[in-house]
Amino acid sequence: MKKTWWKESVVYQIYPRSFMDSNGDGIGDLPGILSKLDYLKDLGIDVIWLCPIYQSPNDDNGYDISDYYEIMSEFGAMEDFDRLLHEVHARGMKLIMDLVVNHTSDEHAWFIESRSSKDHPKRDYYIWRPAAKDGGVPNNWESFFSGSTWQYDEATGEYYLHLFSKKQPDLNWENPEVVADVHKMMKWWLDKGIDGFRVDAINHIGKADGFPDDPHPEDKSHNTGYRLFANLPKVHEQLQKLNREVFSRYDIMTVGETSGIGPREALLYVDENRDEMNMVFQFEHMSIDSGDGGKWDVQPWSLPDLKQIMSKWQTELYGKGWNALYFNNHDQPRAVSRFGDDQTYWAESAKLLATFLHTLCGTPYVYQGEEIGMTNVAFDSIDSYQDLESLNFYKEKVSEGADLAQVLKRIHDKGRDNARTPMQWNDGPQAGFTTGEPWIQLNTNYMDINVEQQLLDPDSIFNYYKKLIQLRKQYEVFVYGDYQLILEDHPEIYAYVRTFENETLLVILNFFGRTPTFQLPDCLHIEAPELLISNYAVAADREIQEITLQPYEARVYRLPTNPSSANEGES
Repeated sequence: MKKTWWKESVVYQIYPRSFMDSNGDGIGDLPGILSKLDYLKDLGIDVIWLCPIYQSPNDDNGYDISDYYEIMSEFGAMEDFDRLLHEVHARGMKLIMDLVVNHTSDEHAWFIESRSSKDHPKRDYYIWRPAAKDGGVPNNWESFFSGSTWQYDEATGEYYLHLFSKKQPDLNWENPEVVADVHKMMKWWLDKGIDGFRVDAINHIGKADGFPDDPHPEDKSHNTGYRLFANLPKVHEQLQKLNREVFSRYDIMTVGETSGIGPREALLYVDENRDEMNMVFQFEHMSIDSGDGGKWDVQPWSLPDLKQIMSKWQTELYGKGWNALYFNNHDQPRAVSRFGDDQTYWAESAKLLATFLHTLCGTPYVYQGEEIGMTNVAFDSIDSYQDLESLNFYKEKVSEGADLAQVLKRIHDKGRDNARTPMQWNDGPQAGFTTGEPWIQLNTNYMDINVEQQLLDPDSIFNYYKKLIQLRKQYEVFVYGDYQLILEDHPEIYAYVRTFENETLLVILNFFGRTPTFQLPDCLHIEAPELLISNYAVAADREIQEITLQPYEARVYRLPTNPSSANEGES
């Protein structure tokens, strides 16, 4: 397996609007991020990932870019970015940018020109189609943000395609001029000195020829049309060209957002012999609590299902491609509320999830606030929500006459604003995030959950993350070890062995609030294990043949050289 810096790194994702406000306007900004770099360095972070900071009208919080070469004025100026990049590098960290090239804002100069006339040279920068024979939309594809993917434009009497918001028209990657302009822009940022890109919705840049109807609109496992605008072969043709002409010329980290794939499809993106991307974000584990009705159809999840999904990704990519490890990001609910217990066992379950994430093979991503156990928020009224996806969902359900209390409950559980409430720095006014009125309401639990308190507590979630990150830097087995699942069918305990060269780890995780007994499998013969980390006080020399685990208990042992191997699935 090739060793490289981006495999050995821990990444910290910043949602700039909500991280730290320096000027009191209620919106996080680049000088605010700069003021917290020492905090991130202390945590042990290697790479900072910034969500979009480009000029944008903010229809989708910066994921609708109107100028790739300018900084959103709310965040600062290009001088602020240059200073931030310099200071990140001065601390031995790296910085990657979030980039959206599946679509732009409808306020981008390209689109303004494209919609101005059917004959304009930039008309073909976007995807335009006449009405269907019946006078309606060109096909039955559904947007990720509800409704049709097609928006009628009166100026030229045609429809343009938007997989997301109607203010996010899709670029036409079939046009060589679009590709050349995107490549040029990416080189501009890389020449400025950034260390790579997280590329948003990259698996959608290729669409089916002819834009046919989806023949199975009744299948709600995906949006209608999804199979016709996701993970098509032409996506890989474009990524190989992008790698050949741009990525390969720099020592950078690249990660793509790719929904709807399994490990086999992922290897088309990340196989080290295919020269496309370093890693991708997969979503299979993020759908584990979704029913047939999709993300808003919240259902109980099971640990055997999680084991099956994560084990598949760990084993099928090992030695071929690389995993991106995450439970939280700007689009997902807070993990401690979703997969843990954010009430009775808040700290224990937050530490358990951290242990799980940082003891798998792949690059761990920490989302802002995760390291202090920030939780979901439940606003009383839809008027307090800002997220376009949630607002569209609510509007759609209102029109259907749904029980609005139930609709709001689904948004409480799965809405993206859960991840976007301001970072909780202290228990002072506005949690230390701003001296003004924040752009979105705070989670009221900032009095009890905040950075300042956790820095002072040696047993805090923050200090637990810090120790995990240190261990990952100390022992290569955390990064490069293979993965062997044990106790495959246990409904409450997730346990596995990691082995690399002469190092072996045993990871034991009790994912629930009960007290099951861990039995060491007969195939593992262990003497004198070394306890590296645990989220409960444990005697270091304690026998591990049989352990009654505490609620949400996590332990990681370093085993003597060359213990007998476990076979995956052995119980």
